Amino acid sequence: MRYTKMHGAHNSFVLIEALHGELPGEDLSVLARRLCSPESGPGADGMIVLVPAEDADVGMRFYNADGSEGEMCGNGARCLARYAAEHGLARDVERIRIRSAAGPVTARRITEELYRVRLNDPSLVDLRREVQLGDERVLCSYVELGEPGLPHAVVRVEAAAFDDLDALRERGRALRRSAAFPRGANVSFVCPTGPGRVRAITFERGVEDFTAACGTGCGAIAAAMLLSGELPGEELEVEMPGGLLRVSLRREGERVRELLLTGPTAVVEEGEFDL
Repeated sequence: MRYTKMHGAHNSFVLIEALHGELPGEDLSVLARRLCSPESGPGADGMIVLVPAEDADVGMRFYNADGSEGEMCGNGARCLARYAAEHGLARDVERIRIRSAAGPVTARRITEELYRVRLNDPSLVDLRREVQLGDERVLCSYVELGEPGLPHAVVRVEAAAFDDLDALRERGRALRRSAAFPRGANVSFVCPTGPGRVRAITFERGVEDFTAACGTGCGAIAAAMLLSGELPGEELEVEMPGGLLRVSLRREGERVRELLLTGPTAVVEEGEFDL
Protein backbone atom coordinates (compact mmCIF):
# COMPACT_ATOMS: atom_id res chain seq x y z
CA MET A 1 0.00 0.00 0.00
CA ARG A 2 1.37 3.39 -1.00
CA TYR A 3 1.45 6.25 1.45
CA THR A 4 2.57 9.88 1.56
CA LYS A 5 3.80 11.41 4.79
CA MET A 6 3.26 15.17 5.14
CA HIS A 7 3.23 17.77 7.87
CA GLY A 8 1.64 21.14 8.47
CA ALA A 9 3.79 23.20 10.85
CA HIS A 10 5.30 19.83 11.90
CA ASN A 11 1.90 18.34 12.79
CA SER A 12 2.42 15.10 10.85
CA PHE A 13 0.09 12.84 8.87
CA VAL A 14 0.19 9.70 6.76
CA LEU A 15 -2.10 9.98 3.72
CA ILE A 16 -3.44 6.93 1.89
CA GLU A 17 -5.81 6.78 -1.07
CA ALA A 18 -9.05 4.83 -1.09
CA LEU A 19 -10.64 6.56 -4.06
CA HIS A 20 -11.20 3.39 -6.11
CA GLY A 21 -11.76 0.70 -3.51
CA GLU A 22 -8.09 0.26 -2.63
CA LEU A 23 -8.65 -0.01 1.10
CA PRO A 24 -7.50 -3.28 2.64
CA GLY A 25 -9.79 -5.45 4.71
CA GLU A 26 -7.87 -4.42 7.81
CA ASP A 27 -9.80 -2.28 10.26
CA LEU A 28 -8.90 1.37 9.67
CA SER A 29 -8.45 2.03 13.38
CA VAL A 30 -5.88 -0.76 13.54
CA LEU A 31 -4.22 0.49 10.38
CA ALA A 32 -3.98 4.01 11.84
CA ARG A 33 -2.24 2.70 14.94
CA ARG A 34 0.23 0.72 12.82
CA LEU A 35 1.03 3.55 10.43
CA CYS A 36 1.27 6.26 13.09
CA SER A 37 3.59 4.26 15.33
CA PRO A 38 7.27 4.82 14.44
CA GLU A 39 7.89 1.24 15.54
CA SER A 40 5.60 -0.33 12.94
CA GLY A 41 5.13 2.39 10.32
CA PRO A 42 6.38 5.77 9.14
CA GLY A 43 5.10 7.40 12.33
CA ALA A 44 2.73 10.38 12.51
CA ASP A 45 0.20 12.23 14.63
CA GLY A 46 -2.66 10.99 12.49
CA MET A 47 -3.80 9.15 9.37
CA ILE A 48 -5.86 10.68 6.56
CA VAL A 49 -7.79 8.42 4.19
CA LEU A 50 -8.82 9.96 0.86
CA VAL A 51 -12.29 8.72 -0.08
CA PRO A 52 -14.77 9.62 -2.85
CA ALA A 53 -17.20 12.48 -2.19
CA GLU A 54 -20.07 13.38 -4.50
CA ASP A 55 -20.21 17.02 -3.38
CA ALA A 56 -16.45 17.69 -3.14
CA ASP A 57 -13.15 17.07 -4.88
CA VAL A 58 -12.20 14.56 -2.22
CA GLY A 59 -13.51 13.17 1.03
CA MET A 60 -11.42 13.07 4.20
CA ARG A 61 -11.57 10.46 6.93
CA PHE A 62 -9.24 11.34 9.76
CA TYR A 63 -7.85 8.97 12.39
CA ASN A 64 -5.79 9.91 15.43
CA ALA A 65 -2.63 8.05 16.32
CA ASP A 66 -4.53 5.93 18.86
CA GLY A 67 -6.94 4.72 16.16
CA SER A 68 -9.89 6.87 17.15
CA GLU A 69 -11.69 8.63 14.31
CA GLY A 70 -11.77 12.42 14.52
CA GLU A 71 -14.28 14.88 13.13
CA MET A 72 -11.77 17.11 11.33
CA CYS A 73 -8.18 18.30 11.40
CA GLY A 74 -7.11 21.76 10.27
CA ASN A 75 -3.46 21.08 9.53
CA GLY A 76 -4.44 17.73 8.03
CA ALA A 77 -6.93 19.43 5.73
CA ARG A 78 -4.20 21.83 4.54
CA CYS A 79 -1.92 18.88 3.78
CA LEU A 80 -4.75 17.09 2.01
CA ALA A 81 -5.43 20.23 -0.04
CA ARG A 82 -1.81 20.28 -1.23
CA TYR A 83 -1.95 16.57 -2.04
CA ALA A 84 -5.16 17.08 -4.02
CA ALA A 85 -3.66 20.02 -5.91
CA GLU A 86 -0.44 18.18 -6.79
CA HIS A 87 -2.13 14.89 -7.74
CA GLY A 88 -4.80 16.31 -10.02
CA LEU A 89 -7.71 15.69 -7.65
CA ALA A 90 -8.76 19.34 -7.38
CA ARG A 91 -10.59 21.00 -10.25
CA ASP A 92 -9.57 24.46 -9.04
CA VAL A 93 -6.58 25.03 -6.74
CA GLU A 94 -8.14 28.35 -5.74
CA ARG A 95 -11.13 26.47 -4.32
CA ILE A 96 -10.32 22.92 -3.27
CA ARG A 97 -13.42 21.25 -1.87
CA ILE A 98 -13.04 18.71 0.94
CA ARG A 99 -15.80 16.75 2.66
CA SER A 100 -14.98 16.04 6.33
CA ALA A 101 -17.04 14.31 8.99
CA ALA A 102 -17.65 17.74 10.57
CA GLY A 103 -18.96 19.21 7.31
CA PRO A 104 -17.63 20.76 4.09
CA VAL A 105 -14.24 22.47 4.07
CA THR A 106 -12.72 24.60 1.34
CA ALA A 107 -9.04 25.35 0.80
CA ARG A 108 -6.79 27.24 -1.59
CA ARG A 109 -3.17 27.19 -2.66
CA ILE A 110 -1.32 30.43 -1.91
CA THR A 111 2.21 29.28 -2.80
CA GLU A 112 3.78 25.88 -3.43
CA GLU A 113 4.00 25.27 0.32
CA LEU A 114 1.51 27.72 1.84
CA TYR A 115 -2.15 26.66 1.99
CA ARG A 116 -5.24 28.21 3.52
CA VAL A 117 -8.27 26.28 4.68
CA ARG A 118 -11.65 27.55 5.80
CA LEU A 119 -12.38 25.71 9.03
CA ASN A 120 -15.90 24.70 10.03
CA ASP A 121 -17.79 27.53 11.73
CA PRO A 122 -18.14 27.19 15.51
CA SER A 123 -21.42 25.45 16.34
CA LEU A 124 -21.09 25.97 20.10
CA VAL A 125 -19.17 28.52 22.15
CA ASP A 126 -19.13 28.72 25.94
CA LEU A 127 -16.73 31.47 26.94
CA ARG A 128 -16.80 30.67 30.65
CA ARG A 129 -16.87 26.96 31.37
CA GLU A 130 -15.60 25.87 34.77
CA VAL A 131 -13.72 22.62 35.10
CA GLN A 132 -13.14 21.00 38.49
CA LEU A 133 -9.64 19.57 38.90
CA GLY A 134 -9.42 18.19 42.42
CA ASP A 135 -9.78 21.18 44.71
CA GLU A 136 -9.13 23.64 41.89
CA ARG A 137 -11.58 25.23 39.49
CA VAL A 138 -10.16 26.00 36.06
CA LEU A 139 -11.93 28.58 33.90
CA CYS A 140 -11.71 27.99 30.17
CA SER A 141 -13.51 28.72 26.93
CA TYR A 142 -15.16 25.75 25.23
CA VAL A 143 -15.57 25.79 21.44
CA GLU A 144 -16.94 23.18 19.05
CA LEU A 145 -16.14 23.54 15.35
CA GLY A 146 -18.55 22.05 12.82
CA GLU A 147 -21.40 19.53 13.10
CA PRO A 148 -20.79 17.24 14.91
CA GLY A 149 -18.54 19.66 16.72
CA LEU A 150 -14.81 19.12 17.16
CA PRO A 151 -14.32 19.94 20.87
CA HIS A 152 -11.70 22.40 22.08
CA ALA A 153 -10.94 23.90 25.47
CA VAL A 154 -8.96 27.15 25.54
CA VAL A 155 -7.10 27.82 28.80
CA ARG A 156 -5.31 31.10 29.46
CA VAL A 157 -1.96 30.77 31.23
CA GLU A 158 0.95 33.00 32.19
CA ALA A 159 4.15 32.91 30.14
CA ALA A 160 5.97 31.08 32.95
CA ALA A 161 3.69 28.05 32.45
CA PHE A 162 5.59 27.18 29.25
CA ASP A 163 8.80 26.81 31.26
CA ASP A 164 7.54 23.52 32.72
CA LEU A 165 6.01 21.52 29.89
CA ASP A 166 5.85 18.35 31.99
CA ALA A 167 3.55 20.05 34.49
CA LEU A 168 1.53 21.60 31.67
CA ARG A 169 1.23 18.19 30.00
CA GLU A 170 -0.22 16.64 33.15
CA ARG A 171 -2.69 19.51 33.39
CA GLY A 172 -3.69 18.98 29.77
CA ARG A 173 -4.13 15.24 30.31
CA ALA A 174 -6.44 15.86 33.28
CA LEU A 175 -8.49 18.52 31.51
CA ARG A 176 -8.78 16.51 28.30
CA ARG A 177 -10.77 13.79 30.11
CA SER A 178 -12.78 16.05 32.41
CA ALA A 179 -16.48 15.33 32.83
CA ALA A 180 -17.03 18.96 31.78
CA PHE A 181 -16.35 17.77 28.22
CA PRO A 182 -18.70 14.86 27.40
CA ARG A 183 -16.68 13.76 24.34
CA GLY A 184 -13.32 14.78 25.70
CA ALA A 185 -11.54 17.83 24.36
CA ASN A 186 -8.37 19.10 22.76
CA VAL A 187 -6.84 21.45 25.32
CA SER A 188 -4.96 24.56 24.18
CA PHE A 189 -2.90 26.58 26.65
CA VAL A 190 -2.61 30.18 25.50
CA CYS A 191 -0.60 33.24 26.50
CA PRO A 192 -0.83 36.62 24.70
CA THR A 193 2.53 37.94 23.51
CA GLY A 194 1.34 41.13 21.81
CA PRO A 195 -1.68 42.67 20.05
CA GLY A 196 -3.16 39.98 17.82
CA ARG A 197 -0.46 37.44 18.69
CA VAL A 198 -0.31 34.54 21.16
CA ARG A 199 1.88 31.65 22.12
CA ALA A 200 0.05 28.33 22.39
CA ILE A 201 0.45 24.59 22.72
CA THR A 202 -2.29 21.96 22.39
CA PHE A 203 -2.76 18.63 24.17
CA GLU A 204 -4.63 16.63 21.55
CA ARG A 205 -7.07 13.85 22.29
CA GLY A 206 -6.25 10.75 20.27
CA VAL A 207 -2.56 11.62 20.31
CA GLU A 208 -2.72 12.00 24.10
CA ASP A 209 0.17 14.40 24.18
CA PHE A 210 1.22 17.80 22.92
CA THR A 211 1.58 18.11 19.16
CA ALA A 212 3.81 20.53 17.28
CA ALA A 213 0.75 22.43 16.08
CA CYS A 214 -3.04 22.18 16.08
CA GLY A 215 -4.91 23.95 13.29
CA THR A 216 -8.43 23.62 14.67
CA GLY A 217 -7.00 24.57 18.06
CA CYS A 218 -5.81 27.85 16.54
CA GLY A 219 -9.30 28.40 15.14
CA ALA A 220 -10.89 27.76 18.52
CA ILE A 221 -8.43 30.15 20.22
CA ALA A 222 -9.19 32.89 17.70
CA ALA A 223 -12.95 32.41 17.98
CA ALA A 224 -12.88 32.53 21.80
CA MET A 225 -10.65 35.61 21.85
CA LEU A 226 -12.73 37.47 19.27
CA LEU A 227 -16.04 36.83 21.04
CA SER A 228 -14.57 37.68 24.47
CA GLY A 229 -13.14 40.99 23.24
CA GLU A 230 -9.49 39.93 23.64
CA LEU A 231 -8.67 40.22 19.95
CA PRO A 232 -8.17 43.82 18.74
CA GLY A 233 -8.95 43.01 15.11
CA GLU A 234 -10.02 40.01 13.05
CA GLU A 235 -6.62 38.37 12.65
CA LEU A 236 -4.55 36.29 15.05
CA GLU A 237 -1.00 34.97 14.80
CA VAL A 238 -0.45 31.80 16.81
CA GLU A 239 3.09 30.79 17.67
CA MET A 240 3.13 27.02 18.22
CA PRO A 241 6.13 24.73 18.75
CA GLY A 242 6.06 23.71 15.09
CA GLY A 243 5.79 27.18 13.63
CA LEU A 244 3.56 30.18 13.06
CA LEU A 245 -0.06 29.78 11.97
CA ARG A 246 -2.37 32.65 11.03
CA VAL A 247 -6.11 32.83 11.57
CA SER A 248 -8.52 35.39 10.14
CA LEU A 249 -12.20 35.43 11.03
CA ARG A 250 -15.32 37.55 11.01
CA ARG A 251 -17.85 38.27 13.74
CA GLU A 252 -21.60 38.32 13.14
CA GLY A 253 -23.28 39.24 16.41
CA GLU A 254 -22.39 36.42 18.78
CA ARG A 255 -21.26 34.06 16.04
CA VAL A 256 -18.01 33.59 14.16
CA ARG A 257 -17.88 33.18 10.39
CA GLU A 258 -15.20 32.67 7.75
CA LEU A 259 -12.63 31.08 10.02
CA LEU A 260 -9.54 30.87 7.80
CA LEU A 261 -6.34 29.05 8.79
CA THR A 262 -3.13 29.71 6.86
CA GLY A 263 0.19 27.96 7.28
CA PRO A 264 3.00 25.91 5.71
CA THR A 265 2.84 22.34 4.44
CA ALA A 266 5.62 19.91 3.57
CA VAL A 267 5.98 16.50 1.94
CA VAL A 268 8.22 14.34 4.11
CA GLU A 269 8.36 11.09 2.20
CA GLU A 270 6.50 8.70 -0.10
CA GLY A 271 6.73 4.97 0.21
CA GLU A 272 5.17 1.53 0.42
CA PHE A 273 3.74 -0.10 3.52
CA ASP A 274 3.40 -3.90 3.80
CA LEU A 275 0.05 -4.98 5.16
